[in-house]
Amino acid sequence: MSPARHRPVWARSFRHAAWVVTVLALTACASGPKPPDWSTNAVGHVERGTAAYLKGDGRVEAREFELARAETARTGRPELVARVELSRCAARVASLDFAPCAGFEPLRPDADEAERAYARYLDGQAGAQDVARLPPQHRAVAGGGDSVAGIEDPLARLIAAGVLLRQSRATPDTVARAVETSSHQGWRRPLLAWLGVQARLAEAGGDAAEAARIRRRMDLIQPADGR
Repeated sequence: MSPARHRPVWARSFRHAAWVVTVLALTACASGPKPPDWSTNAVGHVERGTAAYLKGDGRVEAREFELARAETARTGRPELVARVELSRCAARVASLDFAPCAGFEPLRPDADEAERAYARYLDGQAGAQDVARLPPQHRAVAGGGDSVAGIEDPLARLIAAGVLLRQSRATPDTVARAVETSSHQGWRRPLLAWLGVQARLAEAGGDAAEAARIRRRMDLIQPADGR
């Protein structure tokens, strides 16, 4: 199989879904010239679901991830379904929603070590033994680093920033980069979350004028219906 033939799918998947669809794309390539339908469909659903969540459309996100899970479940491979669930939870960490990754937990016993390591990373609990099992862009933070400046992929950068905040290790520069990244991508949900952090930092530092400016920016982003 020619790698160039599938490069557009790979590149699109990596940009929007960060980690999960890499294994789906690899599975598709390994099976022959024509990717199986489940792989192509799952990649598309994960991409669209992730994009919808980051834009703030929970209804579309829920439907797309339901379909992505159904497609991967048809393979009977728990590690693929686990990656779909972890991808969904990763987008939440990027948006500072630190609720438990409920969809992954029933799959944990049958997931591979890579999936378990990534779950621990999202929980802020990754250990030294997990670093090598993580996607390369997350290894520095998992290994104790506190900068996201070197992470090229925007979503991966936000996920790493969310992990740092969860661990109380996020610096003002990390927060500023997360705000800039979210704004540049037009990702309303994480932008509102990170601006909220930035406003609280300004208030804690006694800069009421800066905090007010940030909150006016948040009002601009928040839709009139409050969704």
